[in-house]
Amino acid sequence: MADRNFVVHDLTPEDVSKGVAEGRYLLVDVREPNEVAAEAFPDAAVVALSVFDPKAIPDPQGKQVVFACRSGKRSVTASMMAQADGLAYDKHLAGGILGWKAVGLPTRSGG
Repeated sequence: MADRNFVVHDLTPEDVSKGVAEGRYLLVDVREPNEVAAEAFPDAAVVALSVFDPKAIPDPQGKQVVFACRSGKRSVTASMMAQADGLAYDKHLAGGILGWKAVGLPTRSGG
C-alpha cells in the first residue's frame, strides 16, 4: 500500500465534532469492540480495523467519511485501505479519541 501515494488529511477534533453535528461528516471508529465497549465516540459507526472491509462502512449518504481510532495511527491505515479499494475516503481524526478527550469533547460509555 505504501507505494500507491495515498493522501490522508488530518482533521482536528473540533473540526470533526462540528462536521458531525452539522451533518457533513460520518465518523467511522476503527478501534476494536473491546475498546469501543470501554469508551466510544457519541455518533460513530464502528468498523474494526482487524476485520476491516470498506464495504462494511455505512452509506455516508452524501457525507464525507472520517476515520477515527485511539491515537490516529489505525485511522490512517483504514483510510489507505479504503482508498486502495477505490473509495475517496481521505480524512481521519488526528489524535484519535485521546485527542478528542484532550480538548474536552464528550464520549459515551460502552458501544
